[in-house]
Amino acid sequence: MHYRRLACAVLGFWLAGSICMMVVAAHNFAGADEIAASPSARASKDVLTLGKAETRLLLRHAAAELNRWYFENWERVQLGLGAALLLMLFFGADARSAWLAMTLLMLVATGVQHWLLTPQIIRLGRILDFAFSPESDLYRESHRFSGLHATYSVIELAKLGLGLFLTLQLAKRSKRRSTGVRDEIDSIDDADNGHINGR
Repeated sequence: MHYRRLACAVLGFWLAGSICMMVVAAHNFAGADEIAASPSARASKDVLTLGKAETRLLLRHAAAELNRWYFENWERVQLGLGAALLLMLFFGADARSAWLAMTLLMLVATGVQHWLLTPQIIRLGRILDFAFSPESDLYRESHRFSGLHATYSVIELAKLGLGLFLTLQLAKRSKRRSTGVRDEIDSIDDADNGHINGR
C-alpha cells in the first residue's frame, strides 16, 4: 500500500533530521572551542583583548543560542511529522495497533521534550552560559541542567530506536504484501495460460 511507503518516507525524514541535529549541536560547540583556542589572524587581536577564557564563553554562548533555536523549532516540526504519521497509519487499510502505539509514544515523547524539558534546559542554560566556573555558586543549577540534558538525550535515543524499528516493520510488511500480490498475479497468469493453450 502507498500509505506505508509514505509513512516510511516520513519516518526517514524524522530520523535523519534528529541525527543531523545531534551532529550540528556537537559541531557548534566543538567549533566554538576550536576558534577560541586557535583564532584566525584577524581574530587574534580581539581574542587577546577579551582573553581566551572570555572569548570561549562568548562563542559557546552563541553556539548554545543557535542550538536552542534549532532544537525548539525541530521539536515543532517533529510534532507535525508525528501527527501526520499517526493519521496515515490510523487511516491505513491494514494498520496495526502496535504501529499506532509506537507512533503515539514517539509523539508523546516529543511533547514531553518540547513542553517540559526544553524550556527548563533553555532557562538553566542561559544562567550557566557565563556563570559556570569552579568557584561559582551554581552547583545546584548545573547539576539539574546535567540531569535534564541526560533525560532529554535518553528520550531522543529511545525515539530513534522506536522510529527505526517501526520503519523496518513497515518496510517488511510492504515487501511481504508486494511479494504476495506478485505471486498471486503469477498464479492467475499461469492458470489463464493453461486454459488458453488447452493444457
